[in-house]
This record gives sequence, structure tokens and C-alpha cells, in this order.
Amino acid sequence: MREETFEVASETERLIIRPLKKSDYENWLNEFKNRYPSKHRHDQGKVDMSVCTREWFYNLVEKHQDLALTDTAHVFGVFRKRDGTHLGMVDFSTIERDDFQWGRIGYSIHNQYWRQGYAKEAVTEALNIAFNYLKFHRIEAHINLDNPASINLAESVGMDYECTRKNFIFEFGEWTDNLIYYKNAF
Repeated sequence: MREETFEVASETERLIIRPLKKSDYENWLNEFKNRYPSKHRHDQGKVDMSVCTREWFYNLVEKHQDLALTDTAHVFGVFRKRDGTHLGMVDFSTIERDDFQWGRIGYSIHNQYWRQGYAKEAVTEALNIAFNYLKFHRIEAHINLDNPASINLAESVGMDYECTRKNFIFEFGEWTDNLIYYKNAF
């Protein structure tokens, strides 16, 4: 049994942002199962959850804890405050610490909850966690050129466009360009 746990959490008017707990399994699984079919190539839509047994989920929670305790990545569930519904995830990957304090943000809201302002609220608060609790100085979002929803979200939370990194990530069977948006702690 783990002696130390990563328990940073924060609340907004409508949301709770915190690491997943083993007790979240049914809620987490249910919301993945309730996803709508994919609306575009950056939307996973419905996914095969047959491998996501309770034991598999417990291992995922433990893996997230290990990643957080080693400052490799910090993965947060996004939950609706009024009823505890799992809405999605926000995560930070540590790129470099030392003189940089530099990380990357990722975010995903289940598509059945799109267009309700949850993503903006969650990412805004997650950035607060990144700067005030995780002590990052710079957070980047790496966004596909053809993902206007993610671009709009980054801009709406005050992230600035910095550059386009050519052939930056291998996905969709090819090396793709990414737009780099960033926000600094000050």
C-alpha cells in the first residue's frame, strides 16, 4: 500500500478538479460509455471500454499517482460539483524543471458535455493549479492545425500563439505540425 499520495484538488463554481480515486470507477466508466459517436478526427467518440475492468481502473489510478509523485505527469479528473458526474480530464506533463519549470497541458471533455463551458472552466482552474500548486512557470498546449475547438479554448483561457512546430508529433500515421500556445505564471 502506498504511503504517500498526490491529492491536489481545486473547485470552481461548477466543477471539482482532482486526481481520480478508485471510488470513481463506475462514474468514470459510465460517462465513457455515454459518449456520442465521434464528431471529427480529434474526438475519440465512443471507445471500446471492454478492457476497462475495475482492476484495470485501479491500476490506472495507481499509475497516475506514481506519475504525480515523480513529477512526470499530473492527471486530474473533471467532475461536476452538483452531482459528481465525471466530465473529462486535464493533465500536465513535465517537460523540464530546473531553470525552466516548463510543462505541457492536455485536456478532454466527454463529447456529451460539449458547448456548456466546462472545458474553459476546467482549463482555467487547471492552469491555476499548474502555476500555484505545481509551480510551473510556463505551460504549453500543443494543438493540431485542424483543431479549431482546441485553438479557441487555448485563446479563451489567455494562452498566446507562439509558433508552429513542423513535423512535431507522429499521429494519424504521419508526422504532423502543431501550433504552440503558451501561458506564463506572471
